[in-house]
Amino acid sequence: MNGLLMMIIAIVVLGAGYLVYGRWLAKKWGIDPKTKTPAYELRDGVDYEPADTHVVFGHQFASIAGAGPINGPVQAAVFGWVPVLLWVLIGGVFFGAVQDFSAMYASVKNKGRTIGYIIEEYIGKVGKKLFLLFCWLFCILVVAAFADVVAGTFNGFAADGARITANGSVATTSMLFIVEAVALGFLLRFSKMNKWVNTLIAIALLVVGVAVGLALPVFIPANTWHIIVFIYIMIASVVPVWALLQPRDYLNSYLLVFMILAAVVGIMATNPSINLPAFTSFTVAGTGNLFPILFVTIACGAVSGFHALVSSGTASKQIKNEKHMLPVSFGAMLMESLLAVISLIAVASFAAGEAAAAGYSTPTQVFAGGVANFLEKLGMPHNIIFTLINLAVSAFALTSLDSVARIGRLSFQELFLDASIKDEDMKPWRKVVTNKYFATVITLVLAYILAKMGYKNIWPLFGSANQLLSALALIACAVYLKKTNRKGWMLWIPMVIMLCVTLTALVQKIITLIGDPTAGNILQLAFATALFVLGVIVAVLGFRRLAEKTPQEAQEAQNA
Repeated sequence: MNGLLMMIIAIVVLGAGYLVYGRWLAKKWGIDPKTKTPAYELRDGVDYEPADTHVVFGHQFASIAGAGPINGPVQAAVFGWVPVLLWVLIGGVFFGAVQDFSAMYASVKNKGRTIGYIIEEYIGKVGKKLFLLFCWLFCILVVAAFADVVAGTFNGFAADGARITANGSVATTSMLFIVEAVALGFLLRFSKMNKWVNTLIAIALLVVGVAVGLALPVFIPANTWHIIVFIYIMIASVVPVWALLQPRDYLNSYLLVFMILAAVVGIMATNPSINLPAFTSFTVAGTGNLFPILFVTIACGAVSGFHALVSSGTASKQIKNEKHMLPVSFGAMLMESLLAVISLIAVASFAAGEAAAAGYSTPTQVFAGGVANFLEKLGMPHNIIFTLINLAVSAFALTSLDSVARIGRLSFQELFLDASIKDEDMKPWRKVVTNKYFATVITLVLAYILAKMGYKNIWPLFGSANQLLSALALIACAVYLKKTNRKGWMLWIPMVIMLCVTLTALVQKIITLIGDPTAGNILQLAFATALFVLGVIVAVLGFRRLAEKTPQEAQEAQNA
């Protein structure tokens, strides 16, 4: 096996998955291009705001990807490239893309409401409350893990105190992107320029940001970056989507497309060897057993519950036309799967010990180093490519942080909202906990505490919670499809498999944490136990609803 053949196989499988399976699902469930979408029906300029397809796709892709499709395959490569490739391709088409599309579909058909509201409508209020609590705890884990990844990527100093120029350049450009995104947001909001003009302006801003970053790197330690990143997240989670979220994703989408195209060109031109073994062992010392570790380590790229929150929490409120749901959700997921395969090729291109010898200590650096090696053979400067790839990955992670912090804030607010109580009749305590600033602060304070433990300690718990969330989202969507007389059997196998995987992983994690009761592990143990209990209860409530006969089924049974 070589890198080019692996990539061709991935493109063929993922392309066929979209053209055949994706379109078949859209036909089965029904798409009405003439229906007024929630983005127009409930337009408020904050969360509900119609956007062009490529803008929403950029938001969806950048938000769901984060650092996941790079970190996951690199870490799971210890089992060999065959298990990783199979799970990414099979999981991406039949698990992840189905989940993302069904979550967005259910949301758009229910006024852009979140999966939590879908559960309330079709499973019950108790299920919704428990699910929202689960989502809130999960979002805290995501923010903690990705914030630490970003802070590490921006860290301007090595362990010996030497400056890291590549990280400093990435930090400068990333911060400049935020300023440029706000300016672009106002431009897109209040001007009526042609979309091609907007595109040229976005690309020009992108080039300027990269050039300034390469020329003026900023050197700040990781601890300080932790604080800066969390201040940014707090602001990003409460401002209107048009002012930061949409334009930032619009800018980032070009950078991310460049990264993927650059990697594809590099692989096609150099056809790197695959130096990883096809398969190592079912048990790897220091990592664990292939089941369930492989399936929770590779979340983004195969299937990720976080995607369901983005699909139903932010992207569904920006869809202009129902026919855009398939490319935005199903398409973005398969694009992420392709990125995961590219990440696998990058890590597999290194000989044993080569990446460590080059000073690459994180999955992001391994990925960036691999792609830079490909393009260096085409005459491109290694240091610039390495910096640009790191910049793109940090853009992924920051965009995910934008979205997940907002989703965590909304989940906490919804947890205490009651449709039967008017705003003016709320008790003081309820007004406090449903205040968006209070909800944001309490979410981020807990995430900050966990972030200080380091993403390597958080990632196994994050992966398990993430995949359990995907199982719960699939159950909710399956119930919705059944209650609305649509075919939902294609969700049943994925949701059962993911339940088995994640509950096993959480039990193993809980046992490990009990055996090492340090202060940090006690906090993780509390999270792991709460997520396990909440997940089981919500799943049971969902399965009960799935077992119930719809009025149509009851009538058919009676007639028979």
